[in-house]
Amino acid sequence: MSPLPPPGAPMPHYVSTAPFDPMATEGMTAAQSRIHLASQKQLMWWKFKQHRLALASGIFLLALYSMIIVVEFIAPYGLHTKNVDFIHSPPQRVHFFHDGKFVGPFVYGRSMSLDLDTLHRLYSDKPDEVQPIRFFCRGDAYKFWGLVKSDLHLVCPAVGGQMFLLGTDRLGRDVLSRILYGARISLTIGLIGIAISFCLGIVIGGLAGYWGGIFDLIVQRLIEVLQSLPSLPLWMALAAIMPVTWSPIVIYFGITVILGIIDWTGLARAVRSKLLALREEDYVQAAQLMGASTPRIIGRHLVPGFMSHLIASATISIPGMILGETALSFLGLGLRPPITSWGILLTEAKSVSVIAFYPWLLFPIIPVVLVILAFNFLGDGLRDAADPYK
Repeated sequence: MSPLPPPGAPMPHYVSTAPFDPMATEGMTAAQSRIHLASQKQLMWWKFKQHRLALASGIFLLALYSMIIVVEFIAPYGLHTKNVDFIHSPPQRVHFFHDGKFVGPFVYGRSMSLDLDTLHRLYSDKPDEVQPIRFFCRGDAYKFWGLVKSDLHLVCPAVGGQMFLLGTDRLGRDVLSRILYGARISLTIGLIGIAISFCLGIVIGGLAGYWGGIFDLIVQRLIEVLQSLPSLPLWMALAAIMPVTWSPIVIYFGITVILGIIDWTGLARAVRSKLLALREEDYVQAAQLMGASTPRIIGRHLVPGFMSHLIASATISIPGMILGETALSFLGLGLRPPITSWGILLTEAKSVSVIAFYPWLLFPIIPVVLVILAFNFLGDGLRDAADPYK
């Protein structure tokens, strides 16, 4: 044990006098230094990967949105291809073995008979007629995005055969192909609608929270009036205003604008409340003293402070818009043929008798449910990842 210094003598100095380096990693383990040197984006990605359900939902949604780009190639039939000999045909099973031998994916041929008592078509498989499924094959002609002519498909029925994996509708059109085509409209209408809603919500709510005063008072009264109106009757009223003579593409953008205009109120109120709290912070006052404009202060200093809330709001609002379009189209007030969406496909199953005899016409509701769940799970993961220090 070292002796104590004499009274009055200076105590020995054990603190290093070397310049402080905030990026120094001496004394840290490899894992600690990796986190210490990681960027904000890396931390957010690591936090997001820990949410397994959100990661799987993100991959699922990414695959769906990638699919709609090449849906003409993926769909086995054309959007309006009719098979009049197979009206209301039930789904066909895919087989791999025939008479104990592996022959690859195939379906059995079908024969149709008419029940004279109920006048319903009855279909039965032909166990001796094997129809191999073809891949990267030539099938129904189409125009890729309405521009390039082609007839190449990822999967096709056998030559002269049929392949209705999800059955057919009242005109003999393949339900699977129409669901794939409908995904292009139903999925993109949510993205365009949320873009409109976000622009209105952030701008109007941001100005109301930052400026306050009479502008804030007017905005709040307007939001209260809009939120007091029932959503579905309001959608129906606005959709009914659009003339039936408009082209399908104009009606599509009209429905998108309607959904975006109605959905901005909740986001605007949330943005306003956040900005009311953040505008009194020191860094905001410093930006004001330095002469920063109002749009710069809101966009560069205030909005990033609650980005996690905006991300969660976006991922929750997109499913709401998909449901809104589905409900309007199901009621006959939204999109109209020849445009095809999941809501329009569900109009085939309006009556109880159709559901009882042809339940496969309800299959378009499955992707609607899966997409809504995936967006909700993805929103939870993104909200947590937006603040990785929690």
